[in-house]
Amino acid sequence: MRLQLASWLEVETYLKASSGIIIPIGSTEQHGPTGFVGTDALAAEGVAWKVGERIGAMVAPTISVGMAQHHLGFPGSMTLRPSTLIAVVRDTVESLARAGFDRFFFLNGHGGNIHTVNAAFNEIYAEKSLSPASNRPAVRCTMMNWFMCNGVRELALELYGDAEGSHATASEVSLTYHLFPGAAARIKDAPLTPEIAPEGKIYDADDFRRSFPDGRMGSNPKLSTAEHGARFLEIATDELAESYQAFVTNR
Repeated sequence: MRLQLASWLEVETYLKASSGIIIPIGSTEQHGPTGFVGTDALAAEGVAWKVGERIGAMVAPTISVGMAQHHLGFPGSMTLRPSTLIAVVRDTVESLARAGFDRFFFLNGHGGNIHTVNAAFNEIYAEKSLSPASNRPAVRCTMMNWFMCNGVRELALELYGDAEGSHATASEVSLTYHLFPGAAARIKDAPLTPEIAPEGKIYDADDFRRSFPDGRMGSNPKLSTAEHGARFLEIATDELAESYQAFVTNR
Protein backbone atom coordinates (compact mmCIF):
# COMPACT_ATOMS: atom_id res chain seq x y z
CA MET A 1 0.00 0.00 0.00
CA ARG A 2 1.31 3.43 -0.94
CA LEU A 3 1.00 5.87 1.94
CA GLN A 4 0.06 8.67 -0.45
CA LEU A 5 -2.90 6.67 -1.78
CA ALA A 6 -4.17 5.64 1.66
CA SER A 7 -6.56 7.48 3.95
CA TRP A 8 -5.46 8.18 7.50
CA LEU A 9 -7.97 5.58 8.68
CA GLU A 10 -6.32 2.98 6.47
CA VAL A 11 -2.91 3.90 7.89
CA GLU A 12 -4.28 3.56 11.40
CA THR A 13 -5.64 0.11 10.56
CA TYR A 14 -2.31 -0.92 9.00
CA LEU A 15 -0.47 0.06 12.18
CA LYS A 16 -2.56 -2.40 14.19
CA ALA A 17 -0.89 -5.20 12.24
CA SER A 18 2.55 -3.78 11.40
CA SER A 19 4.80 -0.91 12.44
CA GLY A 20 7.15 -1.27 9.46
CA ILE A 21 7.37 1.01 6.46
CA ILE A 22 9.50 1.15 3.30
CA ILE A 23 10.97 4.53 2.39
CA PRO A 24 12.38 4.78 -1.15
CA ILE A 25 15.29 7.21 -1.44
CA GLY A 26 17.27 8.18 -4.50
CA SER A 27 18.61 11.23 -6.26
CA THR A 28 17.87 13.70 -9.05
CA GLU A 29 21.03 13.82 -11.15
CA GLN A 30 22.25 13.26 -14.67
CA HIS A 31 22.78 9.70 -15.88
CA GLY A 32 24.52 10.29 -19.17
CA PRO A 33 22.90 10.91 -22.56
CA THR A 34 20.75 7.75 -22.46
CA GLY A 35 19.61 7.82 -18.83
CA PHE A 36 16.92 9.73 -16.98
CA VAL A 37 17.81 12.52 -14.56
CA GLY A 38 15.51 10.79 -12.08
CA THR A 39 17.03 7.31 -12.52
CA ASP A 40 18.08 6.75 -8.90
CA ALA A 41 14.77 7.83 -7.39
CA LEU A 42 12.64 6.15 -10.06
CA ALA A 43 14.47 2.85 -9.69
CA ALA A 44 14.26 2.83 -5.89
CA GLU A 45 10.58 3.77 -6.03
CA GLY A 46 9.76 1.09 -8.60
CA VAL A 47 11.44 -1.63 -6.54
CA ALA A 48 9.84 -0.35 -3.32
CA TRP A 49 6.36 -0.41 -4.82
CA LYS A 50 6.91 -3.95 -6.12
CA VAL A 51 8.17 -5.13 -2.71
CA GLY A 52 5.25 -3.43 -0.97
CA GLU A 53 2.73 -5.09 -3.29
CA ARG A 54 4.40 -8.47 -2.86
CA ILE A 55 4.27 -8.55 0.96
CA GLY A 56 1.62 -5.99 1.90
CA ALA A 57 4.04 -3.41 3.29
CA MET A 58 3.32 0.32 3.48
CA VAL A 59 5.50 2.42 1.16
CA ALA A 60 6.20 6.06 2.02
CA PRO A 61 6.66 8.89 -0.49
CA THR A 62 10.04 8.79 -2.22
CA ILE A 63 12.84 11.07 -1.07
CA SER A 64 13.81 12.06 -4.61
CA VAL A 65 16.64 14.55 -4.04
CA GLY A 66 19.76 13.22 -2.36
CA MET A 67 23.45 14.02 -1.91
CA ALA A 68 24.63 14.70 -5.48
CA GLN A 69 26.71 17.87 -5.44
CA HIS A 70 29.26 16.36 -7.85
CA HIS A 71 26.63 16.19 -10.62
CA LEU A 72 25.69 19.88 -10.59
CA GLY A 73 27.79 20.59 -13.68
CA PHE A 74 25.02 18.93 -15.72
CA PRO A 75 21.64 20.68 -16.23
CA GLY A 76 18.76 19.16 -14.29
CA SER A 77 20.84 17.79 -11.43
CA MET A 78 19.80 18.76 -7.91
CA THR A 79 21.37 18.17 -4.52
CA LEU A 80 20.85 18.50 -0.80
CA ARG A 81 23.77 19.34 1.42
CA PRO A 82 24.69 16.40 3.67
CA SER A 83 23.40 18.31 6.69
CA THR A 84 20.10 18.97 4.90
CA LEU A 85 19.64 15.33 3.90
CA ILE A 86 20.33 14.27 7.49
CA ALA A 87 17.58 16.67 8.62
CA VAL A 88 15.18 15.36 5.97
CA VAL A 89 15.74 11.73 7.02
CA ARG A 90 15.40 12.59 10.71
CA ASP A 91 12.19 14.57 10.21
CA THR A 92 10.74 11.82 8.02
CA VAL A 93 11.41 9.18 10.65
CA GLU A 94 10.22 11.33 13.56
CA SER A 95 7.00 12.26 11.75
CA LEU A 96 6.12 8.65 11.05
CA ALA A 97 7.27 7.46 14.48
CA ARG A 98 4.79 9.81 16.13
CA ALA A 99 2.00 7.86 14.40
CA GLY A 100 3.35 4.52 15.61
CA PHE A 101 5.81 3.34 12.96
CA ASP A 102 9.07 2.10 14.46
CA ARG A 103 10.77 0.01 11.75
CA PHE A 104 12.09 2.11 8.88
CA PHE A 105 13.41 0.27 5.83
CA PHE A 106 15.11 2.75 3.50
CA LEU A 107 15.37 1.35 -0.02
CA ASN A 108 18.15 3.27 -1.71
CA GLY A 109 19.00 3.85 -5.36
CA HIS A 110 21.99 6.20 -5.06
CA GLY A 111 25.45 5.34 -3.75
CA GLY A 112 26.11 8.96 -2.81
CA ASN A 113 23.41 8.76 -0.12
CA ILE A 114 24.91 5.90 1.85
CA HIS A 115 27.23 7.69 4.28
CA THR A 116 24.85 10.58 4.87
CA VAL A 117 21.80 8.42 5.53
CA ASN A 118 23.76 6.24 7.94
CA ALA A 119 24.87 9.44 9.71
CA ALA A 120 21.19 10.38 10.00
CA PHE A 121 20.43 7.03 11.61
CA ASN A 122 23.17 7.66 14.17
CA GLU A 123 21.71 11.09 14.92
CA ILE A 124 18.31 9.47 15.52
CA TYR A 125 19.80 6.88 17.87
CA ALA A 126 21.90 9.50 19.68
CA GLU A 127 18.86 11.66 20.30
CA LYS A 128 17.07 8.68 21.84
CA SER A 129 20.09 7.77 23.97
CA LEU A 130 20.54 11.32 25.24
CA SER A 131 16.87 11.93 26.02
CA PRO A 132 15.04 11.00 29.23
CA ALA A 133 13.54 7.52 29.15
CA SER A 134 10.19 7.31 27.38
CA ASN A 135 7.58 4.64 26.79
CA ARG A 136 7.75 5.00 23.00
CA PRO A 137 8.99 1.84 21.25
CA ALA A 138 12.60 1.95 20.11
CA VAL A 139 12.98 3.12 16.53
CA ARG A 140 15.10 0.96 14.23
CA CYS A 141 16.37 2.04 10.82
CA THR A 142 18.15 0.17 8.07
CA MET A 143 19.09 0.90 4.48
CA MET A 144 19.35 -1.55 1.61
CA ASN A 145 20.64 -0.67 -1.86
CA TRP A 146 18.71 -2.46 -4.60
CA PHE A 147 21.72 -2.29 -6.94
CA MET A 148 23.86 -4.18 -4.42
CA CYS A 149 21.54 -7.19 -4.09
CA ASN A 150 23.55 -10.34 -4.74
CA GLY A 151 21.36 -11.46 -7.60
CA VAL A 152 21.39 -8.03 -9.23
CA ARG A 153 25.19 -7.88 -9.18
CA GLU A 154 25.48 -11.40 -10.53
CA LEU A 155 23.09 -10.68 -13.39
CA ALA A 156 24.82 -7.40 -14.22
CA LEU A 157 28.15 -9.20 -14.44
CA GLU A 158 26.62 -11.88 -16.64
CA LEU A 159 24.95 -9.40 -19.01
CA TYR A 160 27.47 -6.56 -19.13
CA GLY A 161 30.79 -7.59 -17.60
CA ASP A 162 33.09 -4.61 -17.11
CA ALA A 163 30.73 -2.44 -19.19
CA GLU A 164 28.32 -2.26 -16.22
CA GLY A 165 30.37 0.67 -14.90
CA SER A 166 29.85 2.66 -11.71
CA HIS A 167 27.60 5.56 -12.79
CA ALA A 168 24.82 5.56 -15.38
CA THR A 169 25.22 1.80 -15.15
CA ALA A 170 23.68 -0.53 -17.68
CA SER A 171 21.62 -2.25 -14.96
CA GLU A 172 19.98 0.86 -13.51
CA VAL A 173 19.25 2.22 -16.98
CA SER A 174 17.68 -1.13 -17.91
CA LEU A 175 15.45 -1.01 -14.85
CA THR A 176 14.16 2.46 -15.69
CA TYR A 177 13.63 1.46 -19.33
CA HIS A 178 11.38 -1.33 -18.06
CA LEU A 179 9.49 1.03 -15.74
CA PHE A 180 9.11 3.82 -18.33
CA PRO A 181 9.32 2.33 -21.83
CA GLY A 182 7.68 5.28 -23.57
CA ALA A 183 10.14 7.80 -22.20
CA ALA A 184 13.03 5.40 -22.83
CA ALA A 185 12.23 5.29 -26.53
CA ARG A 186 12.89 9.03 -26.70
CA ILE A 187 16.45 8.94 -25.33
CA LYS A 188 17.87 5.44 -25.67
CA ASP A 189 19.49 6.03 -29.07
CA ALA A 190 21.51 9.10 -28.09
CA PRO A 191 25.15 8.65 -29.22
CA LEU A 192 27.82 7.60 -26.72
CA THR A 193 31.48 8.42 -27.26
CA PRO A 194 33.48 6.48 -26.25
CA GLU A 195 31.32 3.36 -26.13
CA ILE A 196 32.56 2.51 -22.63
CA ALA A 197 33.18 5.57 -20.48
CA PRO A 198 36.40 6.06 -18.48
CA GLU A 199 36.66 5.44 -14.74
CA GLY A 200 38.35 7.55 -12.10
CA LYS A 201 37.93 9.59 -8.93
CA ILE A 202 35.43 12.41 -8.55
CA TYR A 203 35.45 15.48 -6.35
CA ASP A 204 33.37 18.59 -7.05
CA ALA A 205 30.96 19.34 -9.87
CA ASP A 206 33.46 21.12 -12.14
CA ASP A 207 35.95 18.29 -11.78
CA PHE A 208 33.28 15.71 -12.66
CA ARG A 209 32.23 17.55 -15.82
CA ARG A 210 35.86 17.89 -16.96
CA SER A 211 36.74 14.25 -16.28
CA PHE A 212 33.51 12.65 -17.51
CA PRO A 213 32.07 15.04 -20.11
CA ASP A 214 28.98 12.99 -20.99
CA GLY A 215 28.28 12.04 -17.36
CA ARG A 216 29.00 8.31 -17.43
CA MET A 217 31.62 6.44 -15.42
CA GLY A 218 32.87 3.12 -16.79
CA SER A 219 29.53 2.15 -18.30
CA ASN A 220 28.01 1.30 -21.65
CA PRO A 221 24.25 1.77 -21.23
CA LYS A 222 23.73 1.03 -24.92
CA LEU A 223 23.58 -2.56 -23.65
CA SER A 224 20.52 -1.73 -21.55
CA THR A 225 17.10 -3.15 -22.44
CA ALA A 226 13.65 -3.12 -20.86
CA GLU A 227 13.75 -6.92 -20.85
CA HIS A 228 16.89 -6.86 -18.73
CA GLY A 229 15.19 -4.34 -16.46
CA ALA A 230 12.28 -6.69 -15.82
CA ARG A 231 14.74 -9.34 -14.68
CA PHE A 232 16.54 -6.91 -12.37
CA LEU A 233 13.22 -5.83 -10.85
CA GLU A 234 12.15 -9.39 -10.11
CA ILE A 235 15.49 -10.36 -8.58
CA ALA A 236 15.68 -7.24 -6.42
CA THR A 237 12.09 -7.70 -5.27
CA ASP A 238 12.73 -11.28 -4.18
CA GLU A 239 15.81 -10.38 -2.12
CA LEU A 240 14.48 -7.17 -0.61
CA ALA A 241 11.09 -8.62 0.33
CA GLU A 242 12.94 -11.24 2.36
CA SER A 243 15.24 -8.63 3.90
CA TYR A 244 12.31 -6.41 4.86
CA GLN A 245 10.41 -9.21 6.54
CA ALA A 246 13.48 -10.27 8.51
CA PHE A 247 14.06 -6.67 9.59
CA VAL A 248 10.54 -5.93 10.83
CA THR A 249 10.15 -9.25 12.68
CA ASN A 250 13.51 -9.05 14.49
CA ARG A 251 12.52 -7.59 17.83
